[in-house]
Amino acid sequence: MGGSKRVRKTFPQNPSSPKKAKLPPPPPQDPDSRFAGTPVPANESRARWPARYGADSSANQVLQAKSHFTQAVVDGCIFNLYDYAHVKAEEGKPDYIAKIVELFETTNGELYFSAQWFYRAADTVIKEQSKFIDEKRVFYSGIKDDNPLGSIVSKIKIVQLPANVDLAEKQKLISSSDFYCDMAYSVPHFSFTTLNATNAPESTKADSDASSISDASSNSTLEDVDGDEKSEMTLLDLYSGCGAMSTGLSLGAAISNVKLVTVRWKGYGPGDDTWEPIDGLSNCMDKIKDFVTSGFKSKVLPLPGKVDFICGGPPCQGMSGFNRFRNVTEPLSDPKNHQLEVFMDIVEFLKPRFVLMENVVDIFKLAGGVLGCYAVARLVSMDYQSRVGILAAGSYGVPQCRMRVFLWGARRTEVLPQYPLPTHEFVGKGVVTVEYKEILLGFEKDQSCNLQKSIILSDALSELPEVTNFEKRDERPYDSAPRTEFQEYIRSRRPVFLSLNGENSALQKDMLYDHIPYLLNKDDYERVCRIPKRKGANYRDLPGVRVGPNNKAELDPSIERLTVSSGKPLVPDYALSFVRGTSTKPFGRLWWDEFVHTVVTRAEPHNQCILHPAQDRVLSVRENARLQGFPDWYKLCGGVKERYIQVGNAVAFPVSIALGQMLAKASQGVPSKEPVTEIAVKFPYCLELLSTKRF
Repeated sequence: MGGSKRVRKTFPQNPSSPKKAKLPPPPPQDPDSRFAGTPVPANESRARWPARYGADSSANQVLQAKSHFTQAVVDGCIFNLYDYAHVKAEEGKPDYIAKIVELFETTNGELYFSAQWFYRAADTVIKEQSKFIDEKRVFYSGIKDDNPLGSIVSKIKIVQLPANVDLAEKQKLISSSDFYCDMAYSVPHFSFTTLNATNAPESTKADSDASSISDASSNSTLEDVDGDEKSEMTLLDLYSGCGAMSTGLSLGAAISNVKLVTVRWKGYGPGDDTWEPIDGLSNCMDKIKDFVTSGFKSKVLPLPGKVDFICGGPPCQGMSGFNRFRNVTEPLSDPKNHQLEVFMDIVEFLKPRFVLMENVVDIFKLAGGVLGCYAVARLVSMDYQSRVGILAAGSYGVPQCRMRVFLWGARRTEVLPQYPLPTHEFVGKGVVTVEYKEILLGFEKDQSCNLQKSIILSDALSELPEVTNFEKRDERPYDSAPRTEFQEYIRSRRPVFLSLNGENSALQKDMLYDHIPYLLNKDDYERVCRIPKRKGANYRDLPGVRVGPNNKAELDPSIERLTVSSGKPLVPDYALSFVRGTSTKPFGRLWWDEFVHTVVTRAEPHNQCILHPAQDRVLSVRENARLQGFPDWYKLCGGVKERYIQVGNAVAFPVSIALGQMLAKASQGVPSKEPVTEIAVKFPYCLELLSTKRF
């Protein structure tokens, strides 16, 4: 091709929303490019491409056509309408890949073609992790735009693989083509989806990159959403902690009449250490992986095909923002992040129908999001559809921000689950980089959903009995009636289908569990008792502290430094030095009209705002559990510290219940073109409805 040809770069190299292109200046005529044959009849052209023959072309920025063609010649090579082609890219870049979906001459006499683009793996959210993807594999996109005819380089062959093709036929088809395509990729929620009649390359209909919203009633009852057909799925919960994620998913699935049956390690029943079998995990360097490896050999673990659904949150210590020593340049080489690889290895071995992985938002923030890109690449390389979403717990009915990434995976023969749209107003979302705003739920364009009022601390906690720092009772009476809807529904009885040993839900004791605070040491207790009971109070309100320039706290030299009974300073040095003296979190007191940012695993008040609004103690285990949406019937085990850890590591119940509804809908084969939808029954109302659910 001649060097004078003008090429307009329109195909996005990075996973971000394409901007609508302005009309390009007329390109210089290329003597090696021309249309061949007779034009498409005028009446047919107007019927097939009406926008090209509109009266007001300047308003909609659409190139106007004088005539359309079905054949072109570029550099002596004949190209027919709907052929696949390489299109010239910038110097040093691989040529773009496109399908020719229009050939037309403009009213100004320029020759153009319209390209339906394909993504290479490196052009998607997978980025540098494209090493896991076959170089011949490309992904259909809904992006279509106009380009000079002379920018076509060469003809190529792309074969579309059906979802149920066998290995031999797949290899045969791939070997006879330049590229193959078996999935579409779209920017909203970085979705890789099975090709079908609406998004396959054979379709000439232009798809929109903007999310649209499907309809669902937000005031449904179980009778409204129950189907006639009951179904059962096996669930394996990895890294399950206290089991909150799988329990919430089971509750959500039950709303749509799908029963999730937990797959347990062989020999570990409800009376055993179900969540972390010690004899399988102790005395080894790489505990989980070694246990899984030996489990395969001894048939302790389920075999491929025996698990329908795998969920889990691989340990995130290596990527969490709370880890000050994390490897920010090469997180994949950090041993603390190795369980992400193990999680994907288990998926590859068991080959479930559906996968749901949860993790901290930093997997898409740290080092350019390499860990998140790796997770998506592994799923796609295993021929799973996938999509990514960031959900804030506060948007689903609890007084806590807690943003987490949720990665869906589904076999190509299944419906890929959607994400639930927010149900509650919530303005406390954390920071997400601009590049990944596409996956934050609540940022969808043109969405229409009826949001309920935000839940605050008083909604969740105000009726709980007063306890002291020294409380030791594992269970106790409530002492008072619920004061809010949240409190009424969070007290709902355990669902019948989750009751142990045939326990009658109606006969459950009306007792409050785990309302025990972390026992502060004597020094900290003295400090807490001196923190004023008002909004915004913290260690800066203690005698001897002043706030200098730039909001930096320091000791007041005009006041003698006070001490507690042990002789240690009343205002500890670690509080003054935390975030270089600019933080108000140490010994911070929460207030009734607020929410918390994230419930964490530690209950010490040294560097976080966790003091009860009206009592001289930290929030109790049960209070933290309510902020996570744990139903009151969910009784925790272990020491007090262990219970805080279990709650702090858990997925918020409103989120897991909503995702369970999405899973059930997909497992029943309900088709969905959109990545998001409204849920049928909102939190916490679903808890009362579920209390009488039977299978």
